[in-house]
Amino acid sequence: MLEKRFKLSENNTTVKTEVLAGLTTFMTMAYIIALNPNILTGYGAGGQELWNGVFLATCISSAVAMFVMAFLANKPFCLAPGMGLNSFMAVVIGNLMAMTGMGYVQSFQSMLCIILIEGVIFFILSLLNVREKIVDAIPLGIRMGISPAIGLMLMNIGLGSNVYIANSDGNQFFVMRDFFGALTAKFAKDTMGDAYPTMVLSVVTMFIGLFVIVVLASKGVKSAVIVGMLCASVIYWIGDFALLGTNPFASLTTASFVPAFGDMAATTLFKFNFQGLVEMGWFTAVTLVITFCVIDMFDTIGTLVGTASRAGMVDHQGNMPNMKEALISDAVGTLVGSTTGTSTVTTFIESASGVEAGGRTGLTALVCGLAFLACTFLSPIAAIIPAAATSAALIYVGVLMMTGLKKVNFEDLSVCVPVALMMIAMPISGSIGHAIGIGMISYAVIKIATGKIKEVSGLTLGIAIIFLIKFFLAI
Repeated sequence: MLEKRFKLSENNTTVKTEVLAGLTTFMTMAYIIALNPNILTGYGAGGQELWNGVFLATCISSAVAMFVMAFLANKPFCLAPGMGLNSFMAVVIGNLMAMTGMGYVQSFQSMLCIILIEGVIFFILSLLNVREKIVDAIPLGIRMGISPAIGLMLMNIGLGSNVYIANSDGNQFFVMRDFFGALTAKFAKDTMGDAYPTMVLSVVTMFIGLFVIVVLASKGVKSAVIVGMLCASVIYWIGDFALLGTNPFASLTTASFVPAFGDMAATTLFKFNFQGLVEMGWFTAVTLVITFCVIDMFDTIGTLVGTASRAGMVDHQGNMPNMKEALISDAVGTLVGSTTGTSTVTTFIESASGVEAGGRTGLTALVCGLAFLACTFLSPIAAIIPAAATSAALIYVGVLMMTGLKKVNFEDLSVCVPVALMMIAMPISGSIGHAIGIGMISYAVIKIATGKIKEVSGLTLGIAIIFLIKFFLAI
């Protein structure tokens, strides 16, 4: 049945490979399950009931989006509430509280209206093939550069922001900036204080995990990524217990495995505060909808194109079959997210880890979706996966995606300059969409300035203008 439904043989894969790929992707993106409610509720500022509601909404909306991706698009891409978009929503919630005098929960429920409108717009645009046409409007040279740019972003996440340690004073320290960036080891130790031993354990864990993945992959082991992550996790747990004197499983003894559906029903499930939408004003509401739409659209497009390119799922013109269905899956996820109570659901760049593990069909997304659904009951187990283990996978996949640079025509300045800008902008800005925007602007400007305006399509020029307005028009 699975063979017929997901066309496994046609895609040169097996059930075992797809299951491992789905679990690999899940392990690299499981952090969002707890992090998303933390961000959207101001780390508990909205109350425990709201936190529980957003937590369940995160699991459910992600699972539904992945089920649609699995059965409608048959692609191995996994979805969840997007990082960056959730942080932006949290900032807007704080601003709404100051502007209108509403409480945190009321402001949160007002923002759900914005997410709902965005989801409806995206669903309609996807059905009408508008989003697919926007994908086609991205010049082929830039499309070829999206994959290595995402690779650089993944490496930056793995080495830069994914692993951070806080000392007893509440100061946060990061692997690349504070450990490898320190003048001497003694300086790092003195600066970090009691966080230093944990930092050393995290760094050692991360690199051992990375080297295990590389060695296994070089021997052709398809499960290299997930095995490397498991090895890294075990090393970290042992070190945590033996060297730091901490029980890495202590959180499981007091954790609740019973989903708080009552809290979700009370705070987030279909809790649209349309009165709050009126109080924020139509201009603010329209601006927010446009901002969320632009960021989400190009984040999703970039992830789909970049990951599909790495997996060999695109034709010679850089087009991916079933792009429309994949975009519809993204739109459905956002709609479900708004009704259950979370920010915009989008395709995750961590999908690249599952693709690298051999995932080629919707069965990968289905397995990952089932794991997210199971986390409504088993979230404490997902929470004990150390960040250092996921960093090992992100760094490895990032390096592999960088190999896509060989497809970029560096002899053409109108291509290599936008790609170079996009590659540096993506990890620094933390936004795939914004980086693509910078690439599109530079491509259009270079073509026009060199007298080749005929090579710039109207839609390409329109996208560049939209990003120019977004970046520079302060309204």
